[in-house]
Amino acid sequence: MKAFALENLMPELLDLFGNTSKVVRAVTDAALRDHGLRLGQDHLLAALWRRDGQTPGEIAVALRVTTPAITKGATVLEKSGLLERRADDRDNRLVRLWLSEKGRALQRPVEETRLQVEERLTTALSSAEMKALVRSLEKLLVAGSDILAPRHEIDDHE
Repeated sequence: MKAFALENLMPELLDLFGNTSKVVRAVTDAALRDHGLRLGQDHLLAALWRRDGQTPGEIAVALRVTTPAITKGATVLEKSGLLERRADDRDNRLVRLWLSEKGRALQRPVEETRLQVEERLTTALSSAEMKALVRSLEKLLVAGSDILAPRHEIDDHE
């Protein structure tokens, strides 16, 4: 990696991060297609693998996406027979998402695929580099979340 001047640090970092993100997403999406999934659908399923029967809103908060994005994704997964919508037992205004047997059966193969993708992407990294990368990404996530927090608070009050 070439050394860069301080005034060029952020644009190069943003470009490198953006390009890396695109490649990682494309590789992951291609691998998930073997299971009939698209990128993002695995995250929705994973939320239900962790705790079945959540509302779209609960999943949206956990995944840091909008509720309409979860609703749209759930529609696709429902048509694929991977989950079903049911009214909440106590509040008929709420809908809960439940895995089907087919959706439950995808957990192990999808998790194995994601692990294989991660291993292939990070094969050139030493253990120390991998730990440093994870720590750095966690810090970027916190910093980005902090930057967005005031905007989300304003949006929530409108």
